[in-house]
Amino acid sequence: MTTAAPDQPAITVLIADDHPVVREGLSAMLESAPGITVAGTAGGGEEAVVLAASLDPDVVLMDLRMGAMDGVTATARILARSRRPRVVVVTTYESDADILRAVEAGAAGYLLKGTSRGDLIDAVRAAARGETVLSPAVAGRLFRARAQEPPPLSAREREVLHLVGRGLTNADIGRELHIGEATVKTHLLRIFRKLEVSDRTAAVLAAMERGLLD
Repeated sequence: MTTAAPDQPAITVLIADDHPVVREGLSAMLESAPGITVAGTAGGGEEAVVLAASLDPDVVLMDLRMGAMDGVTATARILARSRRPRVVVVTTYESDADILRAVEAGAAGYLLKGTSRGDLIDAVRAAARGETVLSPAVAGRLFRARAQEPPPLSAREREVLHLVGRGLTNADIGRELHIGEATVKTHLLRIFRKLEVSDRTAAVLAAMERGLLD
């Protein structure tokens, strides 16, 4: 395992996880490594966003599922700042959907909580250098998931979805776009399939998460 050079500043890390035991465990592992300092810990997504702004860490270790604001939303908000730390997801979840959401939000890495101490420390150092860090199992799943991604929304589908987001009914959308209501329904079905959702509300939320709606 590599170590930081004595003349290099310490890598500062913010840990965000809603389980105190996990926060303490990760902190202990990282604090024992030369050249790494835990700048702070957060018990939820909202606190992570606030601390990331005030502490300005080099790396954020982010859990996925936490209370009112999940890790994906927190990641996106943290990375919306001009000074952006590297966010590495550390979670027990490894579904294709979870991995894709985290990567699409801008996460620089995705590790499982069973990752060894040495691999975790190496991942933090690699992330701080600007590298992408993925556990082998996650890398394979990400490759397969991306290979199976549905095609992007067409211009017309985006128009329909935008009007859905404004609260228009199918009939209203048809009049607005000068198309039949049956055609609107067809567009919606295609949108649902591409976004992997089953209703209008979920489609709007998914589109907002992916930056498809202004």
